[in-house]
Amino acid sequence: MSANARPLSPHIQIYRWQIQMMTSILHRATGIALAAGSLLLLCSLIALASGTETWAQISGFARSGLGTFLLLGWTWSLAYHWLNGIRHLLQDLGWGYRIEQFVRNGWLVVAGSLILTILVWVCVFAQRGGA
Repeated sequence: MSANARPLSPHIQIYRWQIQMMTSILHRATGIALAAGSLLLLCSLIALASGTETWAQISGFARSGLGTFLLLGWTWSLAYHWLNGIRHLLQDLGWGYRIEQFVRNGWLVVAGSLILTILVWVCVFAQRGGA
């Protein structure tokens, strides 16, 4: 059999995007984002312990557009990863394996993470007047 006649194994260009693929990929991506965000949180705690000048620099960055964007993304990542983790735990118990349940629960996790993120940031802006 020539190399050109060999069958190709399925790959991402063949599969149609589905919620199952999206939730799996997002769970991994948000895990990475949470790890990176945790390093930034650690840097913030070190800055807080280092004194007011260092803390003012970190706090100023957090209030900037980029800092607020990163904090917003970290908040969403936390909410998504948490809710999707609960979904996985329920599946480990044998719940939600039918295709319609799996699809519904995937969309519930996405919507729930957006709602939780919005609620957190509404509270942030209501209590502090900004990040």
